[in-house]
Amino acid sequence: MKNTFKNPILPGFYPDPSICRVKDDYYLITSTFEYFPGVPIFHSKDLVNWRQIGHVLDRPSQLNLDGTPCSRGIYAPTIRYHDGMFYMITTFVESSHGARRNFYVTAENPEGPWSDPHWLEDAPGIDSSLFFDDDGKVYFTANRVPPSGQQYPKHMEIYLQELDLTSKQLIGKKFSLWDGALKQIHAQEAPHLYKKDGYYYLMIAEGGTGFTHSVTIARSRSIAGPYEVCKTNPILTHRHLGRDYPITNVGHADIVETGAGEWWMVCLASRPYGGPFRNLGRETFLVPFIWENGWPVINPGKGIVESEAIKPQLPEKRWPRHPACDHFDTIELAYIWNFIRTPRDDFWSLTERPGYLRLKTKPETIMEETNPSFVGRRQQHLNFSARTVMDFQPQAEGECAGIVLLQNSDYQFRMEYIQIAGNHILRLVKREGGKETVLASRETAVAKLYLKVEAAGQAYDFYVAEEPERWEVLMTGVDGTILSTDVAGGFVGAYIGMYTSSNGKPGRNAADFDWFEYAGEDI
Repeated sequence: MKNTFKNPILPGFYPDPSICRVKDDYYLITSTFEYFPGVPIFHSKDLVNWRQIGHVLDRPSQLNLDGTPCSRGIYAPTIRYHDGMFYMITTFVESSHGARRNFYVTAENPEGPWSDPHWLEDAPGIDSSLFFDDDGKVYFTANRVPPSGQQYPKHMEIYLQELDLTSKQLIGKKFSLWDGALKQIHAQEAPHLYKKDGYYYLMIAEGGTGFTHSVTIARSRSIAGPYEVCKTNPILTHRHLGRDYPITNVGHADIVETGAGEWWMVCLASRPYGGPFRNLGRETFLVPFIWENGWPVINPGKGIVESEAIKPQLPEKRWPRHPACDHFDTIELAYIWNFIRTPRDDFWSLTERPGYLRLKTKPETIMEETNPSFVGRRQQHLNFSARTVMDFQPQAEGECAGIVLLQNSDYQFRMEYIQIAGNHILRLVKREGGKETVLASRETAVAKLYLKVEAAGQAYDFYVAEEPERWEVLMTGVDGTILSTDVAGGFVGAYIGMYTSSNGKPGRNAADFDWFEYAGEDI
């Protein structure tokens, strides 16, 4: 049996990982920004093989994303377990310059149901976390602008305040803990507190989410400080490896000790390809570390996150693999599927036509920051193929349906079947910076279309068929780099999904998708 594992452990857009252990079970969550349901939760027995068991925020009463701009919404959740209860705390970012509101939810079972949010008053900052101390007290940490003011752009500090679980509010004074080890690097965030051998350890991220991302750490005998800075900071970064290294922007970490006494770190990183382009967004990676003279040493002798590494000393536990093809034969959507923002209308169904996913036309479009009639999944591989069969006939001007490759509302590809001036046209639309270009089009009159996208790195090929496997080229060699955050901006990875719209007019039509298949490889 092979004794190594492959990174990332969660490929595709799964950033800001947080982890906790309950006996021999491990649970991991990540950020979701404007996507619904929010905060996927995964379960593992060996830290390498993970299965999704649900979402923490899976009800509209928990997560109102109405009007939330792209790459805003749910930031950097933390999961903790204490005294028979799971806690998830996170930041809801309303807009680019709007409020950052922190809240937490609880559950006795990690699969849910999770409670409705407990909103914390006077809790500024982002990337909130919880720490349960030995004396029964609970503490909240996040970042904020230093009370004395910022000394350089994006200068932040980590602060601490006690949380009363009875009133579900912060109490007492706020304590300034630390403003980072790397002065002038900026963006001190992602704090997590741990206690080991009489020390409180404060681990944070510095350097932003891009190339200069890093993990730093400090410690104190008192939870309120002062904190001693580790002289080997940053304890983890890849910025010294250059921009062409296959794993970049490493940071935002959380740690866990196994039952075997090993220590492991989960962190985010990206895999650029076809140049400095990160279509998959920020993914979740796993790296070992040891304690040496009271400080963490990450991946001893190497100091970096590797694409392949030695497995944890835990019994292997594999889970059944998800099928490459979803035939929509169930009454609920699989966990891989997401909506954009909170679904407000009865615009989708798995039961109105059994065996199909029905998407009803809505006036809202995927070119707006709304809740369009869209169901999508993450791109998880550098090379992939995605295809579906769609039963749809446009009945009014502007009605459309098809496949979307999405980075955000202004950067996307749409292979859509649409009615224009009374003609039925299948077209490939590139939307870049909010401006649209029709790359290819052809008239068609059939109601059942097979649609396929194949990507070899950043070269995307688009196909159509009117009969199974009789593919015809719509366009090949399309540059896919507009689907990367390096072109489009923001913090999310690319999505692939099914979409329909009546483009601003009331719609009574629907598109039925019989199946959707996604397969990929990273070779």
